[in-house]
Amino acid sequence: MRAIVMREFGGPEVLRLEDVPDPAPARGHILLDVRLAGVNYADVHVRGNTYLAPVELPYIPGNEVVGTTADGRRVVALTQGGGYAEKAAVHRRLHWEIPDEVTDEQAVSLALQGNSAYHLLFTVAQIVKGQTVVIPAAAGGVGSLAVQLAHRAGARVIALAGTDEKRRLALELGAAAAVDSAEDGLTERILEAAGGPVHAALEMTGGETLRQTLQAVGPRGRLVVYGFAGGRLADVPVHQLLQKSVTVAGFWLPHLYTDRTLPLAASMRQLFDAVGNGTLRIVTGGTYPLADAAKAHHVLNSRTGTGKFSLDTSA
Repeated sequence: MRAIVMREFGGPEVLRLEDVPDPAPARGHILLDVRLAGVNYADVHVRGNTYLAPVELPYIPGNEVVGTTADGRRVVALTQGGGYAEKAAVHRRLHWEIPDEVTDEQAVSLALQGNSAYHLLFTVAQIVKGQTVVIPAAAGGVGSLAVQLAHRAGARVIALAGTDEKRRLALELGAAAAVDSAEDGLTERILEAAGGPVHAALEMTGGETLRQTLQAVGPRGRLVVYGFAGGRLADVPVHQLLQKSVTVAGFWLPHLYTDRTLPLAASMRQLFDAVGNGTLRIVTGGTYPLADAAKAHHVLNSRTGTGKFSLDTSA
């Protein structure tokens, strides 16, 4: 089969198309013929050797795919690597049949980014109707879904985005306000847009952005950290947590892969239903041929695109 193989860590140029053997599914896994592979910011961390889990080279990146089973079912699935390929082995509990009313291009956004947005908001941040929540990268894959899910739940969304175009998109998706995500003065812009401290905030940049976002969270509020895309870690000021009784939590979706008390199947059903009935819009950033994985990563790195990027294995 054809696959994108990393034999070294580095920039997008390390993503090279090769012919490799088909994967041999382990016990409890099935083999999919991959149609689309999702491209996520986690893949950038893998490529740069800053991912949360160790990666051994050579490595095929990619953590979500849409494909068909041996018996012809159309499914979306989560993987732990191996997605940028014509075939992928997936666990029987981590693939879901796609309803007829949901397209492949819509489904590829849901397994990793859709589930991440859903559980960030409702499992960890515990957002409920009437609360105000800050959502960063609001025009991106996770952010664009989180804005809509929070809005549908009756929350008031303060969206963060770096350009006028992205802020307009966030408002179209249901944000009550959209502010510039630049670090300088971020706390003041959030407080002004929200009319005061917020109940909860999601955070995925790190560094000064994390500290500025934390300052906008009110007493007994929640800050949920799910990345450090800026490449800078931050020490959380303990005195701020104590002064306002703020809860800070981290979230990484793979910790739910084996958790039967929080089944991903339930959140997938809700996501499928919302897409199928038109209340959840999938923002697509573009689909690239498998051979052009490096181009997709260049665009993702530049932060100029919006929505979901994917790779087409048939192109």
